[in-house]
Amino acid sequence: MSVIRRLYMDLYAFFGPQGWWPADSDFEVMVGAVLTQNMSWRNVEKAISKLKTEGLMNPEAILETDRETLHECIRATGFYRQKTERLKILSERVIREGGVERFLKHPDIRGELLKVKGIGPETADSITLYAAGVPSFVVDAYTRRILERYIGVCGGYHEIRSFFHDELPRDVSLYREFHALLVRLAKEYCGKKPLCSGCPVARDCTRANRTSTSSNGVCLS
Repeated sequence: MSVIRRLYMDLYAFFGPQGWWPADSDFEVMVGAVLTQNMSWRNVEKAISKLKTEGLMNPEAILETDRETLHECIRATGFYRQKTERLKILSERVIREGGVERFLKHPDIRGELLKVKGIGPETADSITLYAAGVPSFVVDAYTRRILERYIGVCGGYHEIRSFFHDELPRDVSLYREFHALLVRLAKEYCGKKPLCSGCPVARDCTRANRTSTSSNGVCLS
């Protein structure tokens, strides 16, 4: 069994299924992926709740609504002016392509998302995986941190994403669970200051079993 598959199985056995991403619609996933850029999910939930209260959880409403109203709805997520523009640009693209369902069925949905101003690889992969249901592993800061500590591997976004794709079968459910489990591990144990004591994967972690974090690493890029 590969080290990555063992990591997944150990995390799943310890934490159980995560049921992530919480949303009532595919478009809500898209909005959440934009709003969570550089922001905690708790703040994103507040913004999503306000958007729903105002009846703005659809691309037509976001496109038609004035910017000040959107600013107030998503202010808690930070960079709210930039994110307002990104939501409007994304909504316009979705409408132009025939709606949410048709847009998400594009054969190269990830590539199409990356053409949208303000959407980078992490946001594109989040939407691709959780909204479009296409296996595309999400590499966030938590994933990079854990991978470097657990097996001493570092690299750029593309390299780490390819690493997961090479090590795992292309399976949407697996990618979703694994990503959510890595986030859970990072939040509860593998923070900036790691809590190795009690960590469910400490016994196999490279960092937890050596005194120096600067040796034995492999850079993918």
